[in-house]
Amino acid sequence: MKSAQYPFWCRAHCSTHFHTQMILDTVRKHWPWLRHLFADGAYDRTKLMDKAAFLDFTIEIVKRSDAAVGFEVLPRRWVVERTFGWMTRWRRLVRDYEERIDCSQAMIHVALGSLLLRRIAHQ
Repeated sequence: MKSAQYPFWCRAHCSTHFHTQMILDTVRKHWPWLRHLFADGAYDRTKLMDKAAFLDFTIEIVKRSDAAVGFEVLPRRWVVERTFGWMTRWRRLVRDYEERIDCSQAMIHVALGSLLLRRIAHQ
């Protein structure tokens, strides 16, 4: 696959900091009521925290303790892992089969929309 097919924010040569700052801008634009975000320990960076404070976000960094040995359940981390588990029930989302990012995004919407409809129907 050529990288020219993908939007500029998906290319591998860009830094993660640049991506997360763009994501913060997008989140603020689409969901202005959202205030509290959770992030992995890798995103505990000064530039990111400054950008989040500028956009009026509160970011809680979820880190693993240094004293932990072996597996440790991290608070709020299970939410992301659970969502990925729900999405991988759909065969097309187990691997990245799509050549276009908009098709992949549409499949994620279909999978999570189906989950939402199934839960509403069983209430």
